[in-house]
Amino acid sequence: MNISRLTAIALCNIAFVFALPLGAQTIAVNKENRTIAITATDKVVVMADTASVHIGFIAYGPDSDSAYATGSRSSNAIIKAVSAAGVPSDAIESESQNVAPVQEYQVDKLTPAEKAQRKFQVTLSWTVRTSADDAARILDLAAKAGANQSGQIDWMLKDENASQAEAAAKALQRARTVAEQMAKGLSVRLGALIYASNETQAEPPRPMMMRAAPATMAMADKVLPLAINPRRIEKSATVYAVFAIE
Repeated sequence: MNISRLTAIALCNIAFVFALPLGAQTIAVNKENRTIAITATDKVVVMADTASVHIGFIAYGPDSDSAYATGSRSSNAIIKAVSAAGVPSDAIESESQNVAPVQEYQVDKLTPAEKAQRKFQVTLSWTVRTSADDAARILDLAAKAGANQSGQIDWMLKDENASQAEAAAKALQRARTVAEQMAKGLSVRLGALIYASNETQAEPPRPMMMRAAPATMAMADKVLPLAINPRRIEKSATVYAVFAIE
């Protein structure tokens, strides 16, 4: 191999060493170390198969005891409806609960009679874990049972590792493809993979928000569940790979 080609390979190695992400293994550049280092990113997009449905309610009363009694009836009716749908008890988790006086600014636009009935408030909320396909039904049942502060849905995957591994495999294949093209341009042959590391990156959760208005049972029986579709979830991975050249 002539001097100009050796120089090109060395410069290639130098360029990739300086382009490495922090924390990547440092590759010494010399005539004994003939390598091509590549950083590549790829992703997979899959449909969510699991959902966390956030449900809750707010109830009022003229005094603390009345508000509490109303809240007790509402909370038990909601949990009964969700449990009757086949959701196991360990898939229903309490998020928050509170009994407190209503602040004046919250009712300043109400009539005196309405204010008198809203001296205290009770709020409760839960997270219900279910399949993605069942999320709309669970939300519908809870809302019709009185969950008038509901609607956030977090979309997830049962097996996060599988999609992350797939993204890493695609990134590694991309790295090999780029390395092969570089090797071809340098008139050398790409050798074995001698080092690899990867960093998986999950997309931040994208919840769906809504606030369900209270509905009478007569009306609720005629209302279909909201048209809700599971979200697609993107998983990405960045791979740093070092290949020998021959």
